[in-house]
Amino acid sequence: MNIKGTAFVTAKLAITANFGEERWNAFMQKLALKDNFFKNVIMSITPIPVEKHAYFLDEMLKEFFNDDKNQYIIFGRVAAKFALSPGGPYHSYLLAKDIKQFVTVGAPKLWSTYFDGGVFTSKIENNIVHFKITGLPIKHIYFEYMIMGYYKQAFKMFGKKTIEKKIQSIASGDDSIYYQYEITGDL
Repeated sequence: MNIKGTAFVTAKLAITANFGEERWNAFMQKLALKDNFFKNVIMSITPIPVEKHAYFLDEMLKEFFNDDKNQYIIFGRVAAKFALSPGGPYHSYLLAKDIKQFVTVGAPKLWSTYFDGGVFTSKIENNIVHFKITGLPIKHIYFEYMIMGYYKQAFKMFGKKTIEKKIQSIASGDDSIYYQYEITGDL
């Protein structure tokens, strides 16, 4: 399974904006010494093996965020703001202004835009959104926290308030991820 380089580029933009390019470059030099993959130029279209991406994220958390895994939620929100805002590469997914279409069509397309493996399913029943991720080759909390942070931010960008309910969780030792979001107010 690979992750599109867009995730790496977004992380780079966020880190350099908050910590400066010099600190980012120093981090990348150290990372390249530990793993030759990171000696390569990574562009938005570069496929990054999931194990390499997980390693990158773990090292980034240690370097910049005192190894706080909850930062993945914030990363997800930042990624959604970047990607889904006007001028962002995936803004078109929000143009419909129809939350049902976003959940059933847009959310799975976003998954397959970033990842070439795993199975993402989503549906909406009444006012409950169901997001499931199965078939992941590695169990890494990134998939849960980052992705759910991403979609939580997307709901906010739609002007929707949600109540989150965790059903299955990698963080809790499950093999898959399943969250429900109750949309409060009108759909």
